[in-house]
Amino acid sequence: MMTAKGRILGAAGLMMGLATSGLLVAAPGAPLPRLFAERWIDGTHGAEPVAQVQALDAETFVIRQSVKTNFEAPFLYLLFGRDKALLIDTGAEGGVIRPVVDRVIAEWLAAHGRQAIPLVVAHSHAHGDHIAGDAAFRDRPDTTLVGLKPADVAAFFGIKPWPGDIATFDLGGRALSIIPTPGHQAAAMMVYDPQLKILLSGDTLYPGRLYVPVNFLGDNRASIDRLSAFVRTHPVRAVLGAHIEMTREPGRDYAHEALEHPNEHPLELPASEIAKLRQGLRARLDTPGQSQVHDRFIIVPVPPRDE
Repeated sequence: MMTAKGRILGAAGLMMGLATSGLLVAAPGAPLPRLFAERWIDGTHGAEPVAQVQALDAETFVIRQSVKTNFEAPFLYLLFGRDKALLIDTGAEGGVIRPVVDRVIAEWLAAHGRQAIPLVVAHSHAHGDHIAGDAAFRDRPDTTLVGLKPADVAAFFGIKPWPGDIATFDLGGRALSIIPTPGHQAAAMMVYDPQLKILLSGDTLYPGRLYVPVNFLGDNRASIDRLSAFVRTHPVRAVLGAHIEMTREPGRDYAHEALEHPNEHPLELPASEIAKLRQGLRARLDTPGQSQVHDRFIIVPVPPRDE
């Protein structure tokens, strides 16, 4: 059973919605269980906090940057283990993310009777709407900021070779799998947490427009092939991406840069969407702008990119 409470984060004036969940597994074909007790801030009710936090359990926090601060409204993830914490992404321009992260960490430390815990800041990929807050963490004590190039990610997590290897990153009693998924961007990766059986999928899979540079289509296909093989032996209760751009109406997205998301699709996707993405990527997708529409995502080929 999930519980929730809303509160104000001290002088920062940021609202935090907390929820806990048993993360029940959906039967095949059944709707995905609701993971979050509160609705996400979506720009439809006027003033809203600059960020919202909901907890999947006492060690796992999901942060959403307000669409009022940036139309991308990205989701970030903060996971705790016994020895260290991992933050995935730092948000888009206009975000006020470090005070939110610092407050969640302070409350976690207080709940565990501790004074400090090292923080690792990594990224789902290196696009600007996921790394804009990096500067705020560079001077943070006891914090490691992972680099943005594939070689940086591979070296830090011990991925040999990139992208064919899957690395284990142990937070202390919580061993995560780091899965390289270049295609949307060269340094893209996913994180699998066996504790909650969740897959943090960045911009490679989420309820929205999945942009694939035509020169990286082969990389994307190979990444999703490897991911499909991984999930055959690792149960996934929910896929959690970095944005929501779809409505609840199948196949219908919001206009680009929309600042309100009425009737927003849930963040969580069932693992079955991985197979649908894999199948969709097998089609001819070499013409930028010719989108392939699915119920919960849209594959959008875009012109070639350098990385």
